[in-house]
Amino acid sequence: MNIDSITNGIVLDHIQAGRAMQIYTALRLDELDCTIAVIKNVKSRKMGRKDLIKIDEMIDLDLDALGFIDQNITINVIRGGRLVEKKQLRLPGELVNVIRCKNPRCITTAEQEVDQVFRLARQTPPLYRCAYCETAYQNL
Repeated sequence: MNIDSITNGIVLDHIQAGRAMQIYTALRLDELDCTIAVIKNVKSRKMGRKDLIKIDEMIDLDLDALGFIDQNITINVIRGGRLVEKKQLRLPGELVNVIRCKNPRCITTAEQEVDQVFRLARQTPPLYRCAYCETAYQNL
């Protein structure tokens, strides 16, 4: 299989195998009017198998959402056909409107305009708690 290189855009590399479509949905890449390649189950010396997403346009990425889904993703910024920047993600300390509180009594359920805010309560394994009602959310 041959996937062309990109001249200007972003490559999301080192995505855990099987998570590319979750990232595609979370970043709403289907709303973009550019070429996007989702490549699944690529052989990797480091990871065994991995996924890749190539976006043939410079866009703003929600780094918190990406870090929450998979903090091992590497973001490669390509300009003029060359790698100009490489970003490593980390687990975000706070998430705003990335996940939703499941507690039916939480203020965010009754008041739709209130932001969904979760704070990191534990690093390993990652555990987030709602800022309003303390309901736990664990990303597995």
